[in-house]
Amino acid sequence: MVKIEHVSKSFNGQKVLKDVSIEVKPGSIYGIIGENGVGKSTLIQCLTGIYKLDEGTILIDGQPVYENNLVKEQIGYVADRNQFFNSYRVEQMVTFFEETYPKFSREKFNAYNETFKLNPKTKVKNLSKGMQMRLSLMLNMASMPKVLVLDEPTSGLDALAKKQVLDFIIEQVDETDMTVIISSHHLAELERICDEITMLSKGEVVYQSSVEDLKSKVKKLQVVFDKGAPEDLDKWHGVLNVEHVGSVYYVVTNDYNAALEKRLKLAGAMLVETIGLNLEEVFIYTAISRENIGEEA
Repeated sequence: MVKIEHVSKSFNGQKVLKDVSIEVKPGSIYGIIGENGVGKSTLIQCLTGIYKLDEGTILIDGQPVYENNLVKEQIGYVADRNQFFNSYRVEQMVTFFEETYPKFSREKFNAYNETFKLNPKTKVKNLSKGMQMRLSLMLNMASMPKVLVLDEPTSGLDALAKKQVLDFIIEQVDETDMTVIISSHHLAELERICDEITMLSKGEVVYQSSVEDLKSKVKKLQVVFDKGAPEDLDKWHGVLNVEHVGSVYYVVTNDYNAALEKRLKLAGAMLVETIGLNLEEVFIYTAISRENIGEEA
């Protein structure tokens, strides 16, 4: 199990992470989402032991990550921009990982490469970004990690390559019961593969739940009022956004329930229909709402 508890991190007096707590169940795929600059990559680098925490703890199976080589041997890390030895050939990178990670399996790497088909003789500097991402994924998977950490793993990949990489991750989780933590702003991809997500905003946790629970709570309602909407509708508890076209109002709420629907009808709503939102739409409305709150403050 991965436990991130009350983690804070600052750079040059600027707090990037503020009291972040996340618990990731073994064998699950966990997504970390948020706008650029909200602290996703900083959290990932704290999780992999690159940064020392200012406050809080990060534990994997009860053991701290920072400056703990035995724990780090159990972590695979695929960064957005992978730092390889550019003059090395693919086969030399395999040898390097084999000598660095005790559980590395050349047999597994070769089996993975049956899918991705990288030429072992090719120099890393001659690989495209997509090919380097595939190489990093295979090297880290062949290291037999308990936890695989991915930072924007599909950034810069074409649609076919993205599908190939995501399908590969899902397949390996099913086969190995490995835990995957993935940070990305490609929300449609995370919606497809993640069991649970944490949404960050300005270094803080905004939402934390399963993808299905989040989508069941955050809804867009199509509402028609008999004599116009209440003037304070946008101030109601749980209402993130209100728009209207003619007599039809579109109300986005992060706390959809029967009580809200009853309140709308008591306020004169003749029609209340729910419209499902995808994860990207949930994120957008949540971000807009927090910006508006910040402006009012």
